[in-house]
Amino acid sequence: MARIIITGSSDGLGQMAARLLVADGHKVVLHARNEERAAHAIRQVPGAETVLAADLSSMAETMDLANDINALGSFDAIIHNAAVGFQEKQRISTVDGLPHVLAVNTLAPYILTALVKRPKRLIYISSRLHMNGDASLSDLTWQTRQWNGGQAYADSKLHMVLLAFAVARHWPEVLSNCVEPGWVATKMGGAGATGDLSLAPRTQAWLAAGTALPTRVTGDYFYHQQSAQALGAAFDTALQERFLAACNELSGIQLPES
Repeated sequence: MARIIITGSSDGLGQMAARLLVADGHKVVLHARNEERAAHAIRQVPGAETVLAADLSSMAETMDLANDINALGSFDAIIHNAAVGFQEKQRISTVDGLPHVLAVNTLAPYILTALVKRPKRLIYISSRLHMNGDASLSDLTWQTRQWNGGQAYADSKLHMVLLAFAVARHWPEVLSNCVEPGWVATKMGGAGATGDLSLAPRTQAWLAAGTALPTRVTGDYFYHQQSAQALGAAFDTALQERFLAACNELSGIQLPES
């Protein structure tokens, strides 16, 4: 039996993965962006251990969430699932003055990774759209670029691959992998999505449980429980280091060494 926390598990793929894991007898802690969503989340996943609330667009709330997670004790796995989509038509600034997409999709998982006691397994949710991400890492905060919500989302999904691979390299004692769930008809994916919704949460749940031999790898990119192709640039260790340095500069938090 594993103990797992899933960010962004009040609905969508996070909730679906939580249900799969609870059904298999694992202990699951949920997360939602506020108390109202937290109450909804715990109702939707009977058998979940508890739920934590924090708005990941705020660095302060994200740091508080890290403290709350640590206060609950050790976890076997963390699924970094929380994200916002590509529908934002203009640059929305957070309380910290950052683009909303960057804060939630990129910086929050970085901060939680750096501050939460290391689990045995880390799973980061990406997307095939990471292939369209800007590997130059220039103007991450969209100060000079004309805002493009689709590009900002693709960039953030590339950031997840860079983070997963960098953590795998820096922390060899932790199994750190990335998952592409596919384009599926969730609230984020939209009604026109063509992927198999029943398969979309399974790989992250499978990796989090960590019972199958093929899950005992690190620094890999998965699609439907198979190793899949990731953008070649994501394997560039110099680019990974530049990404970590940028997150450090934006958050004031450094990823600890092993």
